[in-house]
Amino acid sequence: MALEFLKNVYSVVVPFILRTAMIYCLGIEYTGLGGLFVSILNVLNLAELGAGAAMVFSMYKPIAEDDTDKICALMRLYKIYYRVIGGVILTAGLIITPFIGHLISGEYPSDINIYILFLMNLANTVLTYWLFAYKTSLFQAHQTMYVTSKVEIELSVVFSLLQLLSLLFFANYYIYLALNLIRQVFINIYISYKAGKMYPAYKPVGKIPSEEEKVIRSRIKDLFTSRVGGTITNSADNIVISAFLGLTLLAQYQNYFYIFSSVLALAGVVFNATRAGIGNSLICDSREKNLNDLSHFTFIIIWVETFCVSCLLGLYQPFIMLWTGASNMLPFYVVICLSIRFIVRYFNYLLLTYKDAAGAWHQDRFRPLIAGVANLVMNLAMVHFWGLLGILIASIISETFIEIPWLLRNLFSTVFQCSARKYIFLTVKYFLITGTVILLSAIFTNLLPVNGIGFFILRGMIAVAVPVLALIMLYRKSPEMEFCVDLLKRMLNKK
Repeated sequence: MALEFLKNVYSVVVPFILRTAMIYCLGIEYTGLGGLFVSILNVLNLAELGAGAAMVFSMYKPIAEDDTDKICALMRLYKIYYRVIGGVILTAGLIITPFIGHLISGEYPSDINIYILFLMNLANTVLTYWLFAYKTSLFQAHQTMYVTSKVEIELSVVFSLLQLLSLLFFANYYIYLALNLIRQVFINIYISYKAGKMYPAYKPVGKIPSEEEKVIRSRIKDLFTSRVGGTITNSADNIVISAFLGLTLLAQYQNYFYIFSSVLALAGVVFNATRAGIGNSLICDSREKNLNDLSHFTFIIIWVETFCVSCLLGLYQPFIMLWTGASNMLPFYVVICLSIRFIVRYFNYLLLTYKDAAGAWHQDRFRPLIAGVANLVMNLAMVHFWGLLGILIASIISETFIEIPWLLRNLFSTVFQCSARKYIFLTVKYFLITGTVILLSAIFTNLLPVNGIGFFILRGMIAVAVPVLALIMLYRKSPEMEFCVDLLKRMLNKK
């Protein structure tokens, strides 16, 4: 858990440093351009279809049974899949390359060739599939991902330092991307080397029976719709903003979204630490016990997001001013919308954790797809009337009124096999209480000026103190608080 948290911290701090250097050394438009390319390549990555997750899932049983021949055959199939996937992504990327300019509204930096830059990003994505990527499945299936995490952190630190130096001394975006490409090559090769040392008996040879391959393909189909929906939701906003509102606004919005996603990633450690325990409890314990645990976990995540959203509402604007300057600040409605989206998405993560722990992928396969398509349609419609605000509202609507109700229905009908009414009433009660706390915190913090490091610190103290004091006053002797304390002790004692 400690290494996972370290990796999450690294994934927040180092990109933040590089993003800051890029803004001041090259200009904010470059960060927008990079975000656009990432969003496009995320769409192309749909070719992966969820093959990785399905293949890893298929390895659990043969590993438990020490069936080396089956594992080797699965590795060979995985290798073939990834070679084909890399080829499909390369072909699709080359086809859309001539049209990249049409996805950018207005001007972009004149000293660069956007087509060459896109091809460099495309090569980086393709190589992740072609260079021994299938060997990563061994670490995932054996639950030794700490090895790959350590490799990625060590090499990324070195190359991130080189990228930072390239920005400071050369201010050249081509060198920056070239180093990113070389880093990915080194990571893949080194992980392949580690896999060979730790699991020398496993080679990509042999062939699995056709019936078992059909089962794997069925799992991939179930995961595909989830990937399509998630990709549309995460990538549509950036592509639509670039195509209709321009790179500069996209870069400014991405600064805000970077903070949003960073806080979400750090807060998501709670789910990573509890997923295995939830899965075991769903198998071994009674329905009543699992429903009770769900209620307690809901209490925890709602108060975690209360703390986070209190800080977002109070510190977003002064942090952006200190980081990128007043000229790159967006209206406060962006802060409000992202805060609402944080509440919705973090709650959604809890329900998804239970769904994944129960393996209920087939029953839930159409929800992400429908929500993603609805989000895209609303994006394209609302951007013409309300610009950025319309895009933000579209995302909130799709996640709040499509994803969560659908997920609740699937979870309670499939996993718990009972009505969700009692749980919904409990959740609404929690949200009403914490919503009041968030509102009070926002009122107090926004009475202070935005500018100045002193006011930033004072705002932060208020944003932290209000939810913490409210939590202690309201729940200090409750069963929910006892559960929180017990869970925290177990997480801290876990090696």
